Amino acid sequence: MSSSTDNLVLEHLRAIRGKMDRLSDDMSEVKARLGVLEYQIGGLTAQNAGFSNRLDRLDDRLSRIEKRLDLVDV
Repeated sequence: MSSSTDNLVLEHLRAIRGKMDRLSDDMSEVKARLGVLEYQIGGLTAQNAGFSNRLDRLDDRLSRIEKRLDLVDV
């Protein structure tokens, strides 16, 4: 290969390396943001389970009150 061809190949390789470095940085940011989203979804899931538990207890209490007041058939 001639010198100009070698330089052209090196230029392209450097450009590719630069783009790969930027992509690597972008992927690191995406992974970090995804981790935050996963953490938040986990928190929402736990909160939802807590609400479900509270609603179940309220439903049980309401059923007992209805039975005591003879508002429903036993």
